[in-house]
Order: sequence, then structure tokens, then C-alpha cells
Amino acid sequence: MKKLVHTPDGVRDIYGNEFKRKLYIEDKIRNVIHSYGYDDIQTPTFEYFDVFSKEIGTTPSKELYKFFDKDGDTLVLRPDFTPSIARCVAKYFDEEKDPIRLTYSGNTFINNSSLQGKLKEVTEIGCELMNDKSAEADAEVLNLVIEALLSTGLKDFQISVGEMNFFKGLCEAAGFEEDDELTLREAISSKNSFAANEMIKALNCDDDIKKQLIECVSCIGGVELISKLENEVTIKRSLEALKRLKKVYEILKIYGNENYISFDLGMLSKYNYYTGIIFKAYTYGIGDALVKGGRYDKLLESFGSSKPAIGFMIVIDDLLMALRGQKIDIDIKGEKTVLEYDNDSFGEKIAEANRLRREGKAVTLVKKDE
Repeated sequence: MKKLVHTPDGVRDIYGNEFKRKLYIEDKIRNVIHSYGYDDIQTPTFEYFDVFSKEIGTTPSKELYKFFDKDGDTLVLRPDFTPSIARCVAKYFDEEKDPIRLTYSGNTFINNSSLQGKLKEVTEIGCELMNDKSAEADAEVLNLVIEALLSTGLKDFQISVGEMNFFKGLCEAAGFEEDDELTLREAISSKNSFAANEMIKALNCDDDIKKQLIECVSCIGGVELISKLENEVTIKRSLEALKRLKKVYEILKIYGNENYISFDLGMLSKYNYYTGIIFKAYTYGIGDALVKGGRYDKLLESFGSSKPAIGFMIVIDDLLMALRGQKIDIDIKGEKTVLEYDNDSFGEKIAEANRLRREGKAVTLVKKDE
């Protein structure tokens, strides 16, 4: 039988100093998260298929790793932590009235095309803040993302922030049916301005609403953009979304981290997962968002509970790639001390090794060649 020494496409082995760097970065981020009062949670690596169904999750069914248990139930390797956390909170924290702060880390699995050049198994660290619908909660989560990234040595990054309610308010005013809204949302989120403009121009509605929907495609800028739109938008739901973004920005100014924030009102999700603020963090050296997150106030209803929530996840593998590409050193400490011994010095070297280990040093004992 041929020896299998290679991994399947989309997964890889990590060892040696690379793995040390990965663990070091995870610890740095986890320490920041814990400093905000978040408690650790662990959920199963696989769940029932319904936990990640189209109505709940952000991953298409064709990209899920599915298998059957002995009872014939369809199970799925988790592609996303948030639905699992939501299920768990609905089960164990349903009666909780105070804000719930939870953090997780582990691997997720998405069966994407190998042509996309993405790993099919990645490590994620993230947070969920539930039972708090305030702008202050939105700002806390954004600031936590900023502080977590800074703790790793990354400095050149930007968090792009949108608001689903801005777009939804305009769609309501334009008289869009749900299916048409989803089609337009997908066109705008993929920056397909031609398809989006064709749909909008065909609408039978006020020209100002058409104009604002068209501008969604390229509505990107700083806080001055939000101020400008506040003077132009008359749709109540959309205007409230802008005021929410403005308030979040003002809170981030109090934290002192507003310079990492920009706004993109064309940032939308093609899934009904997000209900309010939505954001992604970008940096040099990787082709996709380093961090993804947002508010999902309706998700827990799928599990029989009702709690507002916001969260984010950081892809550790992408973060390491960015740090390496930007030549940012990761200070991994604890190089091994090697102690050689022979039969006569064995006891002496064990005593020395034990002393060094109590001091926090890594020690390897190696027998001398006889």
C-alpha cells in the first residue's frame, strides 16, 4: 500500500516555530478579549445540519462538510462559530437578563473550491456580546477588534463599517419585494454596479430614493460621509441607521481609536444573517477580510430565544500571513536549552533540568554518544 504523506487540498500541517508563532498570536488576542470581561466557551466541532441551514448560517449548503451519524441524522463540521454559540446561549442562558460576553477559538471547515486559493480549515478567535442592543455595545466590539489586532503588532489596518438598516430602509421605500431586495443586495455586495444600476433604474419610485440606492454601490468615506447623508436622507429607518453609525463613531473617539474606522454603506451581506451594523477589517498582504463581524439581533429566534447580539471573528491564519508579509516580528520566547548527559552525570543533569524548568525554561535532555 502506498504511504500517504501528503494532506488533502485545502488543509496543511503546522509545526515548529510557525506553530509557536500561531499560539503566541492566539494568546495575545485572548488576553485582550479576557481584559474586556469575556468568558470562554467551547462548542462541538460538528452539529446538526439545521444549525447551519440557509435560513441561519452564512455558508451555502454546497460548501458544508456533511455526513451521517448511526441514526441517519445529517451532521455538519462547523463552518462558523456564531450559530453554535447562539444555539448554546438559547439553551443555557435563556433566562439571563444581563449582557452575556462569550469568546471562543477553534477551527472551522468550509469545502470551497481549491481554485479560490483558500484554506478549507482555518483557526478563528472571536467574541459574541448578547443581550445588549445599544450603540455602546457596537462600539465596544469594534474597539475590541482594534485592540486585539494592535496587540499582535499589526498597525496598518482599517475597519470598514456599514449598516444593513440603511439599505433596508431605502428598499422598503422603493417598494422592493424580498426576492428582489436579495438580488440587489447580492449585486451591491459584490460591487456589480452595472447589475445594481439596471435594477434600480427600472423601479417605479421617487428619483431621490433611486439616487440614494445607486450611491450605495460606491458610498465609501469617513465620518463626513455620514454627516452629508444625514442632510440628504429622509427615510426614517435609513436615517436612524446613519445616526447609529455616527454615535458609534463618537464613542470610538472616546476610546481613542476612531482613526481605524471608515464607512462603506455598500457593504452588505447576501444572507439575512446581519440586521444592523456590519464590518470587515482589511490589511496589506491578504486578499480577503482579516476580520468579519456585525449585529445579528434575530439569529437566536431560530433557536427559540430572543436576544440582540453582535460579534466578530478573526482568522488567525490570515493574520499570520499579513504579519509575515509586512515583516512584523513575532517575539516567540522559550528557546530550548539542551543538556547533554552520560551515565555518570545523569542525576546531576536531571536536577539542573528540573531547576531550569521551575524557572519557566524549556529543557531537553540528550544522551552523549558513547
